[in-house]
Amino acid sequence: MKLQRACKNSGTAFLSLFSMAILTSLFSPATWAMAENVERLNLTSASVGYIAVCIFVLAYVLVMAEETLHLRKSKPVLVAAGIIWGMIGFVYVQNGMSELSEAAFKHNLLEYAELLLFLLVAMTYINAMEERNLFDAIRGWLVGRGFSLRTVFWLTGFMAFFISPVADNLTTALLMCAVVMKVGAGQRKFITLACINIVVAANAGGAFSPFGDITTLMVWQKGLVHFTDFFHLFIPALVNFVLPAAIMSLFVPHFVPEPAKEQVYTKPGAKRIVALFLLTIATAVCAHSFLGMPPVLGMMTGLGFLQFFGFYLRKTFNSSVARERAKAELIQDTLRLQQLGSVVPFDVFSRISRAEWDTLLFFYGVVLCVGGLGFMGYLSLVSEAMYSHWDVTYANVAIGLLSSVVDNIPVMFAVLTMNPDMPLGQWLLVTLTAGVGGSLLSIGSAAGVALMGQARGIYTFGAHLRWTPVIALGYVASIFVHLWINSSMF
Repeated sequence: MKLQRACKNSGTAFLSLFSMAILTSLFSPATWAMAENVERLNLTSASVGYIAVCIFVLAYVLVMAEETLHLRKSKPVLVAAGIIWGMIGFVYVQNGMSELSEAAFKHNLLEYAELLLFLLVAMTYINAMEERNLFDAIRGWLVGRGFSLRTVFWLTGFMAFFISPVADNLTTALLMCAVVMKVGAGQRKFITLACINIVVAANAGGAFSPFGDITTLMVWQKGLVHFTDFFHLFIPALVNFVLPAAIMSLFVPHFVPEPAKEQVYTKPGAKRIVALFLLTIATAVCAHSFLGMPPVLGMMTGLGFLQFFGFYLRKTFNSSVARERAKAELIQDTLRLQQLGSVVPFDVFSRISRAEWDTLLFFYGVVLCVGGLGFMGYLSLVSEAMYSHWDVTYANVAIGLLSSVVDNIPVMFAVLTMNPDMPLGQWLLVTLTAGVGGSLLSIGSAAGVALMGQARGIYTFGAHLRWTPVIALGYVASIFVHLWINSSMF
């Protein structure tokens, strides 16, 4: 292992030196002195621009091969971001314009910082609910009801659709998949169909709420769509989920499995943490809508709420455990007594540490990479090609198709950076298509990738691909429904 690590380190050092050699030899000041007295250099036809694009493409190929290479997706984009902005800095220093590149980098960094803190608080609350056994209790309730497979298919789909607007679609999908795996043990066809249904439902549910997906959050924070306007996408998103689900449900086996006995108790404070999370969301919305402040102000205030409540839980830990133990002893509940023996005091910082740091760092790399390419001038070219030469509706539909192959985060960030002049209806359309377009392929969303790992060998890329035409029906139908019922916004 030490030898391998040393080889990797030496390889990294060699690549760094090699990159600097290329920079020094290729990028003379004459290469990018495109024009004098301009606010920003156009590097789209310079060697540095071509190399930046190649680096980003290579990094994203490594991201898409994450399941095969077992390489965390944050690693290649972090390196790519550093190289791209390093090249930009080198060019602008050579032209005596380092203030411009520094200001552009800080602008992109500030955008990322706001989203980072917002997502960190949301993830912390979700992890706190998980630690209090809230999600396990929901799963235990579902598997013990004795529902038929078709009922479970619809229940998990609708729960994914309505939970993902508040929790993230990844957590929602994993929770519902655990139910499906438990109830449908041995029923491969059911598990496959249910997993596809969960992915579609979770992505659709996240499209009509600023908190349901990172893409909707970015659009909201930009101020392009107001908080309440997202709910105009509810019916189109519902159609996107229900239409494919109705077709797939016809192929779900008619079978009623034996109910599994799984009794799960929530820990003290679980329901109050849910209430605090809702209060935090309300605080973020009010801060943005009434005070004109970034939503992250309300979210960070909400983190303070959770910290105060965590302090209360620690102070009352011994008395609450003693009270619960007395109740369990009274009814001779041995399972509950056993669970109480392993309960530990609530620690909010341990919940913060369990955030999806790979996702958060991946988001940093994407924002900086796309921001760097935009600063070079590439996004202006793309915006000119798509939003000037194409019909705007076709361009926004294409964005959704692209997000089924490329993660919707860089796609949406690129659109926001281009900032095309569009009415509210078109901004809602691109929000819808970027959110639900990832359902077309299993690799198109975090929910799909996660479920391929959780139901390994059953829910696969090929299994999802066989139902892509059915999912595409929902995709097309949701677009037409949006164009119809929200026609006044165009």
